[in-house]
Amino acid sequence: MPLLEAEAPRDPILLFDRWFREATQAGALQPEAMTLATTGEEGPSARMVLFKGILDGTFLFYSNYASRKGRDLSHDRRAALVFYWAVTRHQVRVYGPVRKVGHAASLAYFAGRPRGAQLSALASPQSKVIRSREVLERRVLELAEKYPDEVPLPKGWGGYALQPTWIEFWENREDRLHDRLRYVRRSGDAWRIERLAP
Repeated sequence: MPLLEAEAPRDPILLFDRWFREATQAGALQPEAMTLATTGEEGPSARMVLFKGILDGTFLFYSNYASRKGRDLSHDRRAALVFYWAVTRHQVRVYGPVRKVGHAASLAYFAGRPRGAQLSALASPQSKVIRSREVLERRVLELAEKYPDEVPLPKGWGGYALQPTWIEFWENREDRLHDRLRYVRRSGDAWRIERLAP
């Protein structure tokens, strides 16, 4: 179906929610997987991370603050996200500044993760060189024994929130005459909708 300005909601988050739901219902493989692109002292870098929801209009994800992405975001707070759902032929690009979420929010999210994921986060010095997988697996076993009940939030681990400056919606159309609508933040919750050539 065509992506038309007259039919698009004034709030891009509503359109994002609709497309995310459609991709999920259509059976997209890991619809929450998104590309996160950052720039740091080592240059640009991109990787797949998991989208963890929208809070007050910001896109949430979690990571080790000492990882490459964490170091990049300490150097340059701007980042870009890309969602692509082949099953619905939709792509969403998001750009804006990123901030860390509060400790309480990070703690609450971490407490809700599966125990195995908690232990992995605590064991892994993300993005650092390690001798072997066995070293990592042994560390997980040690931590499982040390923390039989509650796994503590790793120091230097938590959430990030990206506040969109703009969000672009791309819909695949025949003959590569795709639809592209970009929402540009004007002020507060006001957005301007622009059509981009495919």
